[in-house]
Amino acid sequence: MTLKGAFFAASALVSVSATALTAEVLTIATVNNGDMIRMQGLTADFTEKTGHEVNWVTLEENVLRQRVTTDVTTKGGSFDIMTIGMYETPIWGANGWLVPLDDLSEGYDVDDILPAMRNGLSHDGTLYAAPFYGESSMIMYRTDLMEAAGLEMPDAPTWEFIREAAVAMTDRDAEINGICLRGKAGWGEGGALITVIANSFGARWFDENWTPQFDQPEWADALNFYVGLMNDAGPPGYATNGFNENLSLFQQGKCGMWIDATVAASFVTNPDDSTVADKVGFALAPNHEGVEKRANWLWAWALGIPAGTQKEAAAKEFIEWATSKDYIELVAANEGWANVPPGARTSLYENPEYQKVPFAQKTLDSILAADPNNPTVDPVPYVGVQFVAIPEYAGIATDVSQEFSAVYAGQQTVAEALEKAQALTIDAMEAAGY
Repeated sequence: MTLKGAFFAASALVSVSATALTAEVLTIATVNNGDMIRMQGLTADFTEKTGHEVNWVTLEENVLRQRVTTDVTTKGGSFDIMTIGMYETPIWGANGWLVPLDDLSEGYDVDDILPAMRNGLSHDGTLYAAPFYGESSMIMYRTDLMEAAGLEMPDAPTWEFIREAAVAMTDRDAEINGICLRGKAGWGEGGALITVIANSFGARWFDENWTPQFDQPEWADALNFYVGLMNDAGPPGYATNGFNENLSLFQQGKCGMWIDATVAASFVTNPDDSTVADKVGFALAPNHEGVEKRANWLWAWALGIPAGTQKEAAAKEFIEWATSKDYIELVAANEGWANVPPGARTSLYENPEYQKVPFAQKTLDSILAADPNNPTVDPVPYVGVQFVAIPEYAGIATDVSQEFSAVYAGQQTVAEALEKAQALTIDAMEAAGY
């Protein structure tokens, strides 16, 4: 071996040894949806580039929320990275439970993150979680069934039109439900949907004095409408259906319409998974006639680092990899532009290749239609569209959603559920000092 060859061999050995000494095994808690599962399948690229390995803990949405909340509040140290959202991030950041992401590399380009997402994942101007993808809610519908019903979906329909179309598309003998909507208990499952429906009917969680509003007619109107719609045109057992259950029904051709997260658009149009991939159209989430607010929510599934981790540097490397422009290019190269994580970066919507994706513009329009600072018709003291950004909300809304799911299951009336919701929310808010 020449002297030069020996030098390069020694240099390579030093480099590998350094990598081995600094390599970590990161434990990441995440939700069991398609985009997160896709990310797990591409993790070898991260390991190849950094030497770090990843241990995934993949959980159903409600279970994920419970596990990561317990771990971060107790500094349990079970996870080095957590998949969290816009509700938790600012609250946990303010409490010092998350590592600030204020020193990400210049090449990462924080300023490229859509302002709605960056603002929702920050506290006092500091970013505490990076969005893997961003979403709102919109209508996904079967174009063939809509045509067969003799109807045409407007770009911005009303709930009244949705009801008419859902009934017209329902065919119980063929196991086709006119509409599939979340009914599953949980503040981020069925609770998120019924809250934005209520917003679109002019309801609100609290008035300007933090007085609960479930005893107001707008809530009764919204809940009665939802229950009537689902009883007439929804699937059996909708009280236990969440995102994944409705996705499966839609992909099997058993839903005429589905109103849910914009991120689902890539799944229902993927011919490898969806039997109706070539028959899907998109529209903005509905509003109630005479009410300006639409049933749009605003959310990001994001990656944050709990303050208790001993692997902060490696965790930041993973977050930069998973939420970067390069990761988007990686997914596009492997699975096509329709399957890249949407709603997080401005540059994605400026990309001519992505602009060809049929749901790209409707997703962006839906995100821009949601206003977390003015989520309701009447003024409110809180920020958040499908949630109220106070620490007590998760517990209260989980209990309220359970009362509503009991209505959907036929176990109590709308009036009974709203009376219980009002009472338990008053008690919880008084106990919290509001």
